[in-house]
Amino acid sequence: MPTCRYNKSMYEFYPYYTNDGSVGLFSKDADDIYHSTYGAITESYEKFIIPAEIKNFLKNNSEIKVLDICFGIGYNSKSLLNEIYNFYYNETIHTNNKIERSDTYNDKIYTNNKKYKIFITAIDTDKNLAFLSPFFKTYEKNIGKVNKKLPITFTQKKINKMLSKTANTNFKLSKEINIILLLKLYKFINIGILEILNSKKYSSFFDKDICHFYSFLLNERYNKSPLSYLSVFLHNIYYKYISICYKNAYKCLKTLDFDFNLKIDDARNVIKYDKNSYNFIFLDAFTPSKCPCLWTVDFFKLLYSHLDENGMILTYSNSANIRNAFLNAGFYVGKIFSASSNKFTGTVAVKNKSLIKYDLSEFDLGLIKTRVGIFYRDENLSLDNEAILKAHKIEVGNSNLLSSSKYLKLRNKTI
Repeated sequence: MPTCRYNKSMYEFYPYYTNDGSVGLFSKDADDIYHSTYGAITESYEKFIIPAEIKNFLKNNSEIKVLDICFGIGYNSKSLLNEIYNFYYNETIHTNNKIERSDTYNDKIYTNNKKYKIFITAIDTDKNLAFLSPFFKTYEKNIGKVNKKLPITFTQKKINKMLSKTANTNFKLSKEINIILLLKLYKFINIGILEILNSKKYSSFFDKDICHFYSFLLNERYNKSPLSYLSVFLHNIYYKYISICYKNAYKCLKTLDFDFNLKIDDARNVIKYDKNSYNFIFLDAFTPSKCPCLWTVDFFKLLYSHLDENGMILTYSNSANIRNAFLNAGFYVGKIFSASSNKFTGTVAVKNKSLIKYDLSEFDLGLIKTRVGIFYRDENLSLDNEAILKAHKIEVGNSNLLSSSKYLKLRNKTI
């Protein structure tokens, strides 16, 4: 993960636009990308929001608690809020075969009288990326032109080849989401973030209106609630096109009870002392082979104690050792299916087996029993990545289990 370098040189990060018009990031330290080139927001929806069936959950519950592990620039939490926001305002209720629209506000339809409580705990080790999360543009249409003007300076040449000239997506984040998130974070944001927001190097990736709002917040010297700050701001702006989304954000904050807690620390340390139980846990840590500390069987056992009985852990990983770690931590394990790509794109872990839509196949279960299914260990939840990888390599080397290649050959012979 990038580290804070204030007081030495300006914090460096490597953004580009993905194919759905959202910003993706490259990690120089890991020499890999944080977000899929086909779309950062699309990835959040297809691997976390859609399989979690958030709308169905909201129909039966007035409170939702979410743990977002490796918050990054916030796409999973923002997509969740976006889904709740759209559910709450853009849909209509059918009561006795009649469509009820109790309130209309700037084309946003207030759907019902239920008061939702949204509780998100977000964890990351990189405070700078987390603080920048509300400022990124929610959608850029002409991504080819933008990426061409700002050529990628890192070594991932394949990214340029995979990027489209025009954004193509079924998922767009409402600008209101960034406004709401900023109101939850602005008191904690390091003033050094201004250096990044004002830099020409990164300016094409940030929303000028949100930056303008942040400047307003910095100039306010008295202590008010987020809702009061937004109310004051609405009386101090002059452009109608700016005011519409801010008014919608104001209405949202008035009608939804939203609690957002950002923790800048090792997730293992945070969750050890967390007393909450969560409906959904989004596990979006960096690739297990480079950051195994959040993919160990011992960490999963910790997560087990923080998951609601009808809760769900969702992750993008399809790895046999990750699924095996979940099983050994006491979970029932299934797969995430993406209808758009017609393939399995992740893993779910639950306590209630009935929540699994797609079971692990005979092939998946057989692969878990090979050497590739040997999971990472961190008994005291304190080892660094290098120590975990070293111990894992030794365990795999000493194992008498079949190799995955031999398993595939034997399986092919029996088919």
